[in-house]
Amino acid sequence: MLWQSYIKGFRAYLKLERSLSDHSVHAYLNDIAKLSQYFEAMEEEPKLTDIKASDIKSFISWLNNLGMLASTQARVISGMKAFFTYLMLEEVIQIDPMALIEAPKLSRKLPDMLNIHEINGLIEAIDASKPEGMRNKAIIEVLYGCGLRVSELTDLKISNLYPQIEFIKVIGKGNKERLVPIGGVALKLLDIYLNQVRNHMTIKKGNEDFIFLNRFGAKLSRISVFNLVKSLAVATGLKKTISPHTLRHSFATHLIEGGADLRAVQEMLGHSSITTTEIYTHIDRDYLREVITQFHPRS
Repeated sequence: MLWQSYIKGFRAYLKLERSLSDHSVHAYLNDIAKLSQYFEAMEEEPKLTDIKASDIKSFISWLNNLGMLASTQARVISGMKAFFTYLMLEEVIQIDPMALIEAPKLSRKLPDMLNIHEINGLIEAIDASKPEGMRNKAIIEVLYGCGLRVSELTDLKISNLYPQIEFIKVIGKGNKERLVPIGGVALKLLDIYLNQVRNHMTIKKGNEDFIFLNRFGAKLSRISVFNLVKSLAVATGLKKTISPHTLRHSFATHLIEGGADLRAVQEMLGHSSITTTEIYTHIDRDYLREVITQFHPRS
């Protein structure tokens, strides 16, 4: 099966036509690699042009038997849909075998969040006397204060800071740009980091414009931010399982619970659909219980 030539074209399609990030492209290609390996292991390997919906269903059943989570299966199916859409566009195939394939139903649980005292605790746990201390304080404050995805934080550039008007320009999914307000506390910490710490570093060529750098003067990695948040959770004795995305969840939830307009929050988060933002409209259960107790005649 001539998978490699098609996968190479698929990679170009994802990057150039769909403008996906390198991380997303890598995930899609991994999904197609699984499909390729499955068919190559069959006794009678079907041609790419002969693959039917029944073959795809067998592959999904095989994934399920391996014990793959429904959420992971859904992601793999999403990757396959994109691949066969590309093959249809290139007229490699005439019938899309994914047309009637549905992803497994996923239960949508409320995202974890932190209260303001827990967030303050994370920031206070950072030792500002260490070389990376002020950088880390700025990282947590910007993640929470601006509701950024971790990749948006690591890609943030000095040239996209507008402190005079208190906005930053963020490059989100699909290379979409948006302007996000940034508060005074985050700006103050960024100013200290940039002018008292970062300006004394030896910066690697090509990394001059990135705000957050590692100790080698290169752009900070996503995994470094994950490790930072995890270590702060341990240091503060936080029992919740958190990640950088937890700070984004908290940003959105606190805004909406404070009365912010849902459309404004959608714009700040960079969500293409309002339904994605609506998951943050949950309200503290204790508050709901208090309302029922106080106002319902049958309480």
